Amino acid sequence: MTKKQTILGRIAQLTKANINSLLDKAEDPQKMLDQLVRDYTNSIAEAEEAVAQTIGNLRMAEADHAEDVKAAQEWGAKALAASQKADGLRTAGNAGEADRWDQLAKVALSKQIGYENEAKAAAPQIASQNEVVEKLKTGLVQMKAKLDELQSKRDQLVARQKSAEAQAQVQDAVKSIDVLDPTSEISRFEDKVRRVEAQVAGQAELAASSLDAQFEELDGDSDALEIEARLSELKGGAAAPAIETAPAE
Repeated sequence: MTKKQTILGRIAQLTKANINSLLDKAEDPQKMLDQLVRDYTNSIAEAEEAVAQTIGNLRMAEADHAEDVKAAQEWGAKALAASQKADGLRTAGNAGEADRWDQLAKVALSKQIGYENEAKAAAPQIASQNEVVEKLKTGLVQMKAKLDELQSKRDQLVARQKSAEAQAQVQDAVKSIDVLDPTSEISRFEDKVRRVEAQVAGQAELAASSLDAQFEELDGDSDALEIEARLSELKGGAAAPAIETAPAE
């Protein structure tokens, strides 16, 4: 396999790669994309170097072809000049010199034919090389477009991964809130406060009940004293105290 065929094969393989299919098969798409970006970048650099060398060789071949065409034209002109010189000498009766110039014309014609043959042989190769160079240039453009696509997908994937990780953190936080509901702690504290309040209210009620009982006992003692006093008055012959009545209207 020639180097040219290797370059064409590599470009064709890379430009036809289905990125989405590769990602579907990848265990870690981000790592795979990073590796693909590196591979594509390296391949593009190698392909650019190879294509530049191919173009350089083509331009050398074109320059050689141009020189062959120019040399053929120059030797043709020399052959014509020598032939015309021979014709002039022959007309002047100098056959010997005329023959020498005709021989020079033949040498020039031989040179012309040689350069023409070289130019004809090189023409198809140059045309083929031009087609190859155009394909290589197109392939490089496609490879660079594929690299841009890879980098774009890689950036999108990283952004999506970060977003997914952030959402996962939020979900974990929500789950932890559900498991350890802070409002339940508030409810327990509220119940504790209510129990304390109830205890205080009970103590106050108990204290009030005791105070009422004491006053009731005091009232009972007053009645007993009143009874004893009146009994003493009865026994001493004193008149019973008059009961106040409301004045008649």
